[in-house]
Amino acid sequence: MDTLLARAARGERTERPPVWLMRQAGRHIPEYRDIREEYSFLEAIKTPEVATEITLLPWKYYQPDGLVMFSDILTVLEPLGFSYHIESGVGPVVENPVNGPEDTDRTFDDVREELEYVGALLRRLDDSVGDETALIGFAGGPFTLASYAVAGEPSRTHLPLRKLRARHPEAFRDLLSSFAEVVREYLQFQVDNGADVLQLFDTYAGTLTTEDYREFLLPLHQEILADLDVPTIVFARKMNGRLNLLEKSGANVVGLDWTVEMDAARDQLGETPVQGNLDPSYLYSDPAFVRDQTRNIIEAAGPEGHILNLGHGVHKDTPVESVEAFVETAKDWEW
Repeated sequence: MDTLLARAARGERTERPPVWLMRQAGRHIPEYRDIREEYSFLEAIKTPEVATEITLLPWKYYQPDGLVMFSDILTVLEPLGFSYHIESGVGPVVENPVNGPEDTDRTFDDVREELEYVGALLRRLDDSVGDETALIGFAGGPFTLASYAVAGEPSRTHLPLRKLRARHPEAFRDLLSSFAEVVREYLQFQVDNGADVLQLFDTYAGTLTTEDYREFLLPLHQEILADLDVPTIVFARKMNGRLNLLEKSGANVVGLDWTVEMDAARDQLGETPVQGNLDPSYLYSDPAFVRDQTRNIIEAAGPEGHILNLGHGVHKDTPVESVEAFVETAKDWEW
């Protein structure tokens, strides 16, 4: 389907910027909180009927130009033999984290069988709204997934994984390669089940040095994104000044966090399409402020190859009316 989002991802001039939000199906919508009173997070993402209902909530509220499936980046831990749960106040906890450098070269089970619930979700979404909006699939990137797998829980500095790189570089390489292989197959599985656009979230990759990123991670991003027959987006935080590395990943679109100036990104990336990048905290202001700030980003990005989004995900207590103002600013825009 030749959606507005797909056209922008190809760098085409569009009559207005397509718009969606990372984490848009989540905690800021009242009905989501009601559903979560009945289902844990993992129960919700692993029950296609429930995940479909949650994914469609932003369609009910905002009708964005892309619906991102309700899932989690850590699902691909499962085919590699990791178990995890969500712990209140902590976040994802890996129950059997990597046990030293000898535990890094992993093989994986059948991704399609292990994660069939994701395929079922995408097929349901395709049946529901597949002719009306772009369906967005996603996966975590190798460095981000490896950070959880080594630390066993969220890490602000990702020091456990960075220690592995310093002490055992080949084990570090093996672990990232294992994740790259399973992620590549997982993304193709999503395409086969109806995903129109894919985003690779290697959110924490910006904590690597430029040299390490270039040596260890860039080839894996290229391997993951090669030959996927839908538009692709790559996103990493703290890449300001190093956007050229994301551009070399092979993704069609470079996602920008909110610390990047849109003008500077456009100058650095040239004709490469971009996505972003309103500061999510701005959505706590009144709708008039949101509209003003959103217009500034649209103007700076220009009419060609821009997908409007936040610079990260929607926070859980974000006012619905501010999200509405953000989306409607894009929908009312005319070049």
